[in-house]
Amino acid sequence: MRRRNGESGIALVVVMVLAAVALAISGGLMYMLARGGYMSGMQKQYKTALEAGVGGADVAFQVIASGGTLSASTIGLTYNNPGNLTTKLTNPTASWGTLDKTMTIDPDVLGSYDMRFDLGNYRVYSKIVDTVPGNSATDLGLQNKGVTSAGTGELIVMSSPYLYTIEVLAQRTSNASERAKLSVLYEY
Repeated sequence: MRRRNGESGIALVVVMVLAAVALAISGGLMYMLARGGYMSGMQKQYKTALEAGVGGADVAFQVIASGGTLSASTIGLTYNNPGNLTTKLTNPTASWGTLDKTMTIDPDVLGSYDMRFDLGNYRVYSKIVDTVPGNSATDLGLQNKGVTSAGTGELIVMSSPYLYTIEVLAQRTSNASERAKLSVLYEY
């Protein structure tokens, strides 16, 4: 057998190129696995904060249904200024005067939210940012329990409910970066 000049190290070069390609592929796979685990953890944290925010929206609905008189001691609810909340519940946004109408909630600024409470490891802040009045009252006295029967000259008025825009911020007490913010349109 006769060797040609210039082909003596080609096998080594081919093996080195293939090894570099295999190393790059395995490095890319390791990066994708690590990044996938990180993203999964972040998604779990967000979902937990989101669930706390949904629970906070439910409490805000209860506060609206009670006309702002929900007992704070039953769920650990803290009202910033109950008078402001009553104004927001019963008057259109244009007549709120200097009350906060912005959509931002800053946990460090007391006037930037109407109420707060704790749900497990999360603190939930909530505020009403817009009210559109309707003809439905917050009084549940004779609602759907009329004393006359239909067909006797009774005039049935079409209900037009109040519309409230509510901002909710749920934030983990031990880690402020774990949070979720919700904007809810609620009719009552």
